[in-house]
Amino acid sequence: MNPRALALLAATGASAIYGVNHTIAKGLMPTVIGPYGFVFLRVLGAAIIFWLISFLYPREKIERKDWPRLLLCALFGMVLNMNMFFKGLELSTPINSSVVITLTPVLLLVLSAFFLKERITWLKSIGIGMGLVGALLLILFGAKTQPNAPNIPLGNILFIVNATSYAFYLILVKPMVAKYSSITLMKIFFLIAIFLNIPFGFNEFSEVAWSSLGFSEIWKLAFVVIGTTVLTYLFNIYALKQLSPSTIGAFIYLQPVLATLFAIFVGADSLTGLRVLAAVLIFTGVFLSTRTARTARM
Repeated sequence: MNPRALALLAATGASAIYGVNHTIAKGLMPTVIGPYGFVFLRVLGAAIIFWLISFLYPREKIERKDWPRLLLCALFGMVLNMNMFFKGLELSTPINSSVVITLTPVLLLVLSAFFLKERITWLKSIGIGMGLVGALLLILFGAKTQPNAPNIPLGNILFIVNATSYAFYLILVKPMVAKYSSITLMKIFFLIAIFLNIPFGFNEFSEVAWSSLGFSEIWKLAFVVIGTTVLTYLFNIYALKQLSPSTIGAFIYLQPVLATLFAIFVGADSLTGLRVLAAVLIFTGVFLSTRTARTARM
């Protein structure tokens, strides 16, 4: 198989893992582990794995002036981002989370206009507006509660905070990616994230009855730590060697499709007309925003 085909498979695999994660992680909270304790487990496991991997690579020295930016990257990318997503997932549903997460490119465009002074055209503005209307439909007019989803509107709001935080992370990390290797950055980010997450997640982490967990709970926890946190990152890194960032970014649209199919298949969630309408508005808004951005670079 040629390298490009393998890269496409890797990108698809990463999206598939993300899509399945919405339902698997949801099923563990809060009965097995609380959302903040889950994040603490995730960053702890990822830090250990990335530090072990780092011993296979040359050691890089971090310049002193870069440490404040690295701290902010960990704060937005591995603390606020993850905690808001997992808490939102506890309160809302897998399908809602997978739909709202596709707002990330739109939010990134808005933040880039403020911080990087990128120009927003009228067509981009229409796309941003459509995406936000789709998200508001889910928050204001969607179901307020359903089994295993005690506060859907608040959960959906937390998904937007999660997507906004991740957009901040992408802006902050961009100069660092060009300067340091990916493994070096990941081992530092997740190590910092352990200490930043202690005040929020250590109590929930320590309350888990680890010795009484069954095989079903253990493999699901391992899937989130190893699959969603480590493998998806490595898959995307491999895919980036053959594919452009814009091509990789397009795979985010697979997430709600795969997440919806998996959630419905296992009976964890259901599809409604309002969710379909919100998804169409969000997808169209993201398409208009990113399409004009790509055209401008040609």
